Amino acid sequence: ENDSSSAGHVHLMQQRQSLHYLRLIEHEMPKLVAFRKPFVPPTSETPLVVRSLSYGGEEHPATVKRALTVAVSQLPLRDERAIHKFCLLAGVRWTPTPPKDSGIKLGENAEHGYVKISCEDFPEPAMNLKWVSDRLDDLINEANARFNGDDRFKDIPIDQRHLEAKAAKAKKGKLKLDMAGGTSRYDSPPSIKDFPKSWLLRPSDRPVIPPSAPAVHR
Repeated sequence: ENDSSSAGHVHLMQQRQSLHYLRLIEHEMPKLVAFRKPFVPPTSETPLVVRSLSYGGEEHPATVKRALTVAVSQLPLRDERAIHKFCLLAGVRWTPTPPKDSGIKLGENAEHGYVKISCEDFPEPAMNLKWVSDRLDDLINEANARFNGDDRFKDIPIDQRHLEAKAAKAKKGKLKLDMAGGTSRYDSPPSIKDFPKSWLLRPSDRPVIPPSAPAVHR
């Protein structure tokens, strides 16, 4: 009869748990100062950014996943043709802006876009990272490969349909109706950069229009 209720015991258990973590903060956290390291920003020799997930030591299927992001301008590609071919081979893994979860700032080395490759098919994180690294090496080697004849990829534009689908899913941009009865899609509103440069004429290129003759009234 003098014992506390079940709710009272739950409250006491929560207080014990809070006190346990407060003792850890007071006595154990200062010991972590010995493991402090100064931050050294990455250099051009280490352009790869590898992202992993952790649940504080708890087991989770997503902890084995590894995602690699790199700016195309920092890869050892031979020339502009190799860069264009690399972006074509990357396909939907290429984006003009860095992914939001990549850790790369917007506009950082954004001359040729970014490539993100991820893998979670293998049971160990190192195996997934090795697969991702090998695929990136394969893309670089294939993009730098030379052909005996003309370059067969220089006239192929970079496919951006995956970017349009992503914008449509997020409902960004301007709704563009398909007059043929297909599905609607979202498209970015036109701006001055979409104006054809071939339409711009210098003053010297404009045709000279002679003045019209005066009208004769009878």
